[in-house]
Amino acid sequence: MSFGRYDPESFFDELFVEAGTPRAAARALAQVIDTMPAEEIERRQRSAERALMAMGITFNVYGDGEGTERIFPFDLIPRIVSATEWRTIERGLKQRILALNLFIDDIYHEQRIIKDGVVPRHVLHTAKSLRAQCAGLNPPHGIWCHVTGTDLVRHSDGKVYVLEDNLRCPSGVSYVLQNRNVMKRTFPQVFATSRIRPVDDYPSRLRATLEHLAPERVESPRVVVLTPGLYNSAYFEHSFLAQQMGVELVEGRDLVVSDGLVWMRTTKGFERVDVIYRRIDDDFIDPTVFRSDSMLGVPGLMQVYAEGRVALANAPGTGVADDKVVYAYVPKIIKYYLDEDVILPNVPTYICAEDSDREYVLKNIASLVVKAANESGGYGMLVGPHSSKKEQETFAAKIAADPRNYIAQPTLSLSRVPTIIDGVFEGRHVDLRPYILYGKDIFVLPGGLTRVALKKGSLVVNSSQGGGSKDTWVLAGDPHVQADTPDVEVMISVERGQGQQQC
Repeated sequence: MSFGRYDPESFFDELFVEAGTPRAAARALAQVIDTMPAEEIERRQRSAERALMAMGITFNVYGDGEGTERIFPFDLIPRIVSATEWRTIERGLKQRILALNLFIDDIYHEQRIIKDGVVPRHVLHTAKSLRAQCAGLNPPHGIWCHVTGTDLVRHSDGKVYVLEDNLRCPSGVSYVLQNRNVMKRTFPQVFATSRIRPVDDYPSRLRATLEHLAPERVESPRVVVLTPGLYNSAYFEHSFLAQQMGVELVEGRDLVVSDGLVWMRTTKGFERVDVIYRRIDDDFIDPTVFRSDSMLGVPGLMQVYAEGRVALANAPGTGVADDKVVYAYVPKIIKYYLDEDVILPNVPTYICAEDSDREYVLKNIASLVVKAANESGGYGMLVGPHSSKKEQETFAAKIAADPRNYIAQPTLSLSRVPTIIDGVFEGRHVDLRPYILYGKDIFVLPGGLTRVALKKGSLVVNSSQGGGSKDTWVLAGDPHVQADTPDVEVMISVERGQGQQQC
């Protein structure tokens, strides 16, 4: 197994310019891989899978008749991002989050952007994720979206586009951290010579972001992670992040509101809670304000939050910026609040609530990707070129019945990365979810979760739909500086020796 036979075909490949020619940022890795016997590469892949299994890297699938828990698939070949490209991505993400935060704050206060006609009033009033209960709320420091996962894709034109925003409870960062731990063991010398930017400080940065939200005059804030419980699809991540931050993992039943404060039950009695990193959707966090049948939340929590005696991350109501119809207006939102042109463009989007757009979508549904405005995880979506006539007719009927709930986009030719498939390297489509923390300042984790569609030809990368993950390497220096390092030969020798020792 080597890259010598790997063919990027007509797709934009993240590691290769063309067959036999790696990109400058990937040259060192390609040289190492090409010196390894196929058996050694496969052995390291199996070793990485065993390590992740031992760590308990799993996710739960609702409605899965074969069992609720699955190992998250992992592929050994990383995605590599040059330092130059990452600087642009980082600037674009900071711009986007800053503008979206201003948008959310405006929506729940004066609604200037609506009054000025930048975003149509009907778009806001029909958004299922708008929470009227959040009107007038003032989160600490005016920050609503503390933790964001923004999905990026690259098209065949080589440009990076924002596919969607995730401002409610974005998941996946635990896989980023664990994938990196495994890869550092698998290719130690590549890491030593390639100057790959670290990601292991994320838990400490996350904790600092959360502590920044604590009520005034609280010197040592108590932070907790609020989880729906063991059967949530991201429960592993909830427990992992709590452990890495050194804070308690709690469920709603562990918390109680009393005397205008939130308290946690402990073996030593009740202890005050100051900041809650909640991994529960808005509807379930407080049955006295949102869904009255919720057994997951804390009665009275929203009153304490509104009075500034506990902080919530992310703030309730942020989901309005996740709406895929609102997404279509983000370039205008950026221009309105920041007076800047968008750095990372949106994918061109047709809004089915608009008559002309809907007519175009219905006529061209076989060539478009149709998405429900408030679904995630690859659900509520039609990939036109890969769908049947019956599926297209079903979606056309859904659009006609509820046009506000649907958007459509061109079918992008997503970039690919070499992936180990049945003992050979084959190209598989990928996206990228960087994670952004908004506290005292805005921090973008260098890299993020590269999700890979393991099924041949598939464009759906979600884990619940058969996808897996790869490590993402952001280089600390520009590609041309890294391309011909004199340590490559030594690195190859050591890596091969490392592999022999492990056998």
